[in-house]
Amino acid sequence: MARSLPSSVDAQYVTTERLDTHVLVSGDRDGTSVCLLHGNVSSSRFWAELMADLPDEWFVFAPDMRGYGNSETKPVDATRGMGQFSDDLAALVDALDVDSFVLAGWSIGGGVAMQYAIDHPERLTDLVLVSTMSPYGFGGTTRDGTPCQPDHAGTGAGLANPEFVERLAAGDTSAEGDASPRTVMEAFYVGPEYEFDPELADAYVDAMCQTAVGDENYPGDSAPSEHWPGVAPGEHGVLNAVSPKYFDTTGLDDIDPKPPVLWVRGDADQVVSDTSFFDAGFLGQAGQLPDWPGEDVFPPQPMNAQTRDVLDAYAADGGQYTEEVFEGVGHSPHVERPERFRSLLVEFLGE
Repeated sequence: MARSLPSSVDAQYVTTERLDTHVLVSGDRDGTSVCLLHGNVSSSRFWAELMADLPDEWFVFAPDMRGYGNSETKPVDATRGMGQFSDDLAALVDALDVDSFVLAGWSIGGGVAMQYAIDHPERLTDLVLVSTMSPYGFGGTTRDGTPCQPDHAGTGAGLANPEFVERLAAGDTSAEGDASPRTVMEAFYVGPEYEFDPELADAYVDAMCQTAVGDENYPGDSAPSEHWPGVAPGEHGVLNAVSPKYFDTTGLDDIDPKPPVLWVRGDADQVVSDTSFFDAGFLGQAGQLPDWPGEDVFPPQPMNAQTRDVLDAYAADGGQYTEEVFEGVGHSPHVERPERFRSLLVEFLGE
């Protein structure tokens, strides 16, 4: 049986001109406002236990993004990168009458957070990036962001595991096979040392299976390519939206004002790393994608190195950032080490 929400966390719907958004809320509406953005194939449910443990004087809100959780499903225009998600968030914070706030984003939520920071830097007091995707997009670039292929082949929706997509669409909550949502969560969302509480795992898998599946949402459409590995991004859906063909938040270092940045990641992350199991370059190098053209043509994407380069530029231009690495932790530091994550966040926001 899936664990219910903590008693101090409430669920509500907020309607804007853009979206009917399901939001988890906790704390004091007059306190410090903190927004928590979830990652791909997940929802606000992954933040709930942390929310219950954050200071009561904070107002914490965690929305389900379009096509995730209990929020309305609307098409994702991939050609805007994370632009639609940023606009959805802007409408939400206005509807909540939140003026300035702390923005934390996990995984692709980090991509949305960076885009929102570029679009509305004056609204942010602090920016927290948790296992964030690279500012250069997901997959298919060298360290300086140069595309490996002219049409960005090897990135986007065409690389999604079709069996995983099928089982996600079917709401398969079993642990049968390597491609079930539960198996993927246990293998890749966390590090090898972490063991889920069974009821909490059920709640998380249920949340994963609320993801809207199709060409306009997850994973999106794709296009054939003459370049390795034979598939390029389409124009719709979330995995295309994070392709470097459309996603670019390297302009983060140009924003004014510059909120302090906290970057938190695990050193055992298999999703976002310099050796990601979801990156075509690394999979080719590891022999998992045939006919890899070699490191000179399509190297593994150095995701963390790219993020650090952009944040170094941010600091050089007058900003400040702190990088915290959790040893033995995978893609979900706030789930795997909640007490340490809470302490780190409270300390950072108290500075």
